[in-house]
Amino acid sequence: MVGMEAVRESRTEFVVDVTRRPIWRLLLRGLGVYLPGWDLPAGAVRVRGGVADGFGPPAYVDEATGFGIQLRDRRRGLEPDREIYVRGRENPSFGLVVAGPAAAIGSRVVDAHALMRFARRLTFEELFDTGEADSVPYAVRGARAVENAVFLDREAGIGLCVEADPVTRAVTCPLYVRFGGSAGRTVRAYGVAERVRSNR
Repeated sequence: MVGMEAVRESRTEFVVDVTRRPIWRLLLRGLGVYLPGWDLPAGAVRVRGGVADGFGPPAYVDEATGFGIQLRDRRRGLEPDREIYVRGRENPSFGLVVAGPAAAIGSRVVDAHALMRFARRLTFEELFDTGEADSVPYAVRGARAVENAVFLDREAGIGLCVEADPVTRAVTCPLYVRFGGSAGRTVRAYGVAERVRSNR
């Protein structure tokens, strides 16, 4: 019954470091925009060995890149809602909150790399003006500057958050979110234990 012990421990054990990072603030901001009035999470329940109370498919945990989700299908051409946030003035970093069907990402396996590619593509499309050639460099810089993205699939009741380390540029998904269903208007966040991270 090792699995049950891990579940019991995870009910009270929170991932502390993730709530101090920009990705957590972006998640809370996105939840406020796309799920107004819902009970927001106070922290992220730690997932150990792929086990935590309420954690499971379609989500999974990869040791190297964090959370991912497996989808039944993928579809191109879907237009999810999105909000772009800019942090800093001299060297701005971009954060993106997207709400729509996860199938819009275009991959049946959505991991950190797939989600970041999608977020950067959406950012480029949002900043690029087809009638203005001068917008290309700005759109490219903006897409490269995306460091955090939150994807919320309101119909499926799941969300995935990706961040890029500002020093190494490595991407990980440190947060997975479930909401709705039997939990009512409650949002539950799950976090993975971080390995060595650069200072922010």
